[in-house]
Amino acid sequence: MRKATITYFILLLLTVSTALLSNNKNICQISTILIMVISAIKFLLVAFQFMEIKKANPFWKVSLTLVITVIVLVVLVIL
Repeated sequence: MRKATITYFILLLLTVSTALLSNNKNICQISTILIMVISAIKFLLVAFQFMEIKKANPFWKVSLTLVITVIVLVVLVIL
């Protein structure tokens, strides 16, 4: 299988898991943290696989990863 196809199925699996977590009646802080982490993983998968960041300069790889990490941490601190 092509890497893009495998990434697509991983994204589908992560989306379904996010939907199942969000449909929980007792959404606790752990569920919120898991949803944010899964969203960050999905963002990185799309960026590296479909936006060709994996072929970019290492500066962009590191800066993109750091920015998404900072955004997730800021949101989690606010919660």
